[in-house]
Amino acid sequence: QVRLLESGGGSVQAGGSLRLSCKASRTIGDYCMGWFRQAPGKEREGVSTIDRFDRRTYADPVKGRFTTSIDNAENTLYLQMNALKPEGPAMYYCAANFARCPSSDDLESWGNWGQGTQVTVSS
Repeated sequence: QVRLLESGGGSVQAGGSLRLSCKASRTIGDYCMGWFRQAPGKEREGVSTIDRFDRRTYADPVKGRFTTSIDNAENTLYLQMNALKPEGPAMYYCAANFARCPSSDDLESWGNWGQGTQVTVSS
């Protein structure tokens, strides 16, 4: 098990940038890490994943704008979000799963979740 704590959320205008952090309680070098997003009244959806071989995936809406990275020395996952769109409020969650990357649609297979950090993008 690994505990995850997100930070870095806030309010920003469309076109702006934010960097989210997800601090893990232990080394995450052997984990697949993911970022997910949930808007009010909607289902949680995958944003990005990064596996233990540093292979990354991005949801189509964020490709070219978001970048996922890991600092293994700090046990921290990051999500750099640029050119944010005016989508209103959403919670961003990080998740971890040992060894393999579950499908982003298979939320139950991700073994560890953080509490989330809220991001609000206004027009």
